[in-house]
Amino acid sequence: MAGRRAPLPLAVTLGEPAGIGGELSLVAWGLRMHHGLPPFFVIDDPDRLDRLSRDVGWSLPIRTIDGPEEVEAVWDEGLPVLPQPLPVPVMAGQPDPGNGPAVMASIERAVALTLEGRAAAVVTNPIQKSVLYAAGFRFPGHTEYLAELAGTGTPPVMMLACPELRVVPVTVHMPLRDAAARLTTADIVHCATVTADALRRDFALSPARLAVAALNPHAGEHGALGLEEIEVIIPAVEELKRRGISVDGPHPADTLFHEQARQRYDAAICMYHDQALIPLKTIDFDRGVNITLGLPFVRTSPDHGTALSIAGRGAANPHSFLEAILMAERLAAQRARHAAAANTNDLA
Repeated sequence: MAGRRAPLPLAVTLGEPAGIGGELSLVAWGLRMHHGLPPFFVIDDPDRLDRLSRDVGWSLPIRTIDGPEEVEAVWDEGLPVLPQPLPVPVMAGQPDPGNGPAVMASIERAVALTLEGRAAAVVTNPIQKSVLYAAGFRFPGHTEYLAELAGTGTPPVMMLACPELRVVPVTVHMPLRDAAARLTTADIVHCATVTADALRRDFALSPARLAVAALNPHAGEHGALGLEEIEVIIPAVEELKRRGISVDGPHPADTLFHEQARQRYDAAICMYHDQALIPLKTIDFDRGVNITLGLPFVRTSPDHGTALSIAGRGAANPHSFLEAILMAERLAAQRARHAAAANTNDLA
């Protein structure tokens, strides 16, 4: 049709070259029709992807592009790759810090292209943080790095989602004893507020219903099993209610995630990493997606690591990566609809 504008493609990052990211990108393109995937391009080294494809016996075609605008023209012919050269030859399962700058550059380029309106969203392949630290990476992980690139000036919020559950940990990558000590009312309020905004804007859930988990067994038993509920969590819930957010809790975590309980909320605000991730991975280990909330663009990622022990064998399970691509498409489309509606209301 004359004048038709193709949907913006998704930008997929390189990830750790010695891990399973390349295999995930290749197999996702190979399964694009079966799973109804939207067009995407990978910011990666086309030569290494071509070698990887042949080494695992797939021989999937690669198409080098100069920019996202070329994705539509080559999408049916091969995996579109925006070249990001790797200075060090890749050995599966053996990361090299020499490739760290290329890994970071891939992330930076994906963010820049999305902020420029040339890509719809960012989907990140898993990184090996220990290797990036050796290359000068100074962030705890992807989430904090993306917030720095976006220039938000506020702490990012991590959501893990599968079809049956959405969870948000208030404290993330720290020892459990530190998580309890560092938990604050302000952090709970921030995470819950960002989550409620994202559920409304990106998930079309209004009003968004939040459930807040307790920290201690039995929600502290009125202080007998800990004072965090009384001193930290309940004040946060009360503040959120004053802000007009639909929220309740704190709920004992051992009764918050069964099937009937999950019908009462759209997302659970959890106090520490494993409190959030154990139920999600138990319910649906293969389809969990990591979503960064509070950014001016959509970012998703598979909810697993680099899997160095199986890299290069073509054995990686692609389902979480496929879900991350589909989730990015849905969230970006809904965010665009929300922005359009807001603009229409402003003009009315």
